[in-house]
Amino acid sequence: MNRPSLGPMTNATLNATTQSGVLPSLPGAKLGLAILSLAFILGFPGNVFVVWSALWRVHKRTVTCLLILHLALADCAVLLTAPFFLRLLSAGSWEFGPVVCKLCHYICGVSMYASISLIALMSLDRCLAVSKPFISQKIRTKLVARSLVLAIWMVSFLLAVPVIFYRKLVRRGPHLLCDLSHPTPGHLVFHNLFETLTGFVLPFAAIIWSYGVIGRRLRETRFRRKRRTNRLIALIVVAFAFFWLPFHVVNLLDVAGSLSHSKALIMAGKMARPTLTALAFFSSSVNPILYAFTGGALIKSAGIGFMAKLFEGTASEVSSTRQWTGRTIQRHEEAKLEMGQDGNPENTTLTTHPLE
Repeated sequence: MNRPSLGPMTNATLNATTQSGVLPSLPGAKLGLAILSLAFILGFPGNVFVVWSALWRVHKRTVTCLLILHLALADCAVLLTAPFFLRLLSAGSWEFGPVVCKLCHYICGVSMYASISLIALMSLDRCLAVSKPFISQKIRTKLVARSLVLAIWMVSFLLAVPVIFYRKLVRRGPHLLCDLSHPTPGHLVFHNLFETLTGFVLPFAAIIWSYGVIGRRLRETRFRRKRRTNRLIALIVVAFAFFWLPFHVVNLLDVAGSLSHSKALIMAGKMARPTLTALAFFSSSVNPILYAFTGGALIKSAGIGFMAKLFEGTASEVSSTRQWTGRTIQRHEEAKLEMGQDGNPENTTLTTHPLE
C-alpha cells in the first residue's frame, strides 16, 4: 500500500537540510499527524475491546460476529504500525531500517485487502440470506464461514506482495526515506492500478451489487422492518468507502501524471497523499465507534457487555431465516393438500416474507 513519501528536493532545500541537519516536513505532515494520532488513540483500544468482546464475552458466536472479529483483528494489525508512521511524519525521515520499512507497508497492504474482502463477504452474506434463503440456510455454517475467512487472509497476503518489491529505502539529502521505488513508469502504473482495482473497485462493485439485489428483493416483498445487523453492515460499508476512496483517487492521479508526464498532477498527488493516507488509516478506527452507535440502546442494560449483546443479537438473523423457511415449507404442504382436494391450482396463493 502506498504511504507518505517526499517528492524531489531542490538544491536550495538540500543545502538548508545539510546545514540544519533536519529534513523538511512532509507536505501536509501536521494535519496527517493529527489525524493519525487520533486514529491510533481511538482505534487501537476500541478494536482490542471488540476482539475481547467477540472472543471472551460472546456465548453464541454467529457468522456475522466471526467476520466482525477478523475485521477488528485486521484493524488492530494496521494500527500497530501507526507509531512508525507518526515518527516518519514528525521527523521527516525513516529511522527503522529496510526490514521494518517493508514489513510495515506489507502489514498495511494485507489489512486493506482483508478489510474490504471481509466487508464484501458480509454484504454477499446478507444478499444471499434475503434473495436465496433456502440456499443460505444450507451453506451458512461456521465451517464454511471459517474456510472463507481463511481464504480471504491467504489471498490478502498474496495480493500485498508487490509492496515488498516496490518499497525501498531511498536517500533524500542526508536522510533515508521508506519510499516507493518503481524502476520504470510502467511499474508505477501497474502497481497503482493493481492496488486500486483489487483493493477497492472490484470488491466494492460486489458490495454495490449485493445491496442492489437486497433492495430490489425487499421491494418485491412485504418485508419492511429494519434490522440492526443490516444497518450495522451498511454503516461499515459507507465508512470504508468514505475513508478509502480519496486514497485510491490519488493512486489514479499518480497514474495520470505518469502517463501524461504532467508535473502538476504528480505534485498534486505528492501533496495530497500524506493527509489522505492518514485518513485511510482512520478507517481502521471508526468501526468500534459504529458498533457503539448501533448498539447504543444496549449500553444501559448490558454495561461493558453491550458489544457482546450486539454480536449475539445477530443470531436473530439465523433464527428468523429458519422460522421463515419453516413457514414457507408449511405453506407449500398446505397448498398441495388444497390442490389434492379440489384439483385447481389457481385457488392456491402463497406469500413470501423473507427474514421476518
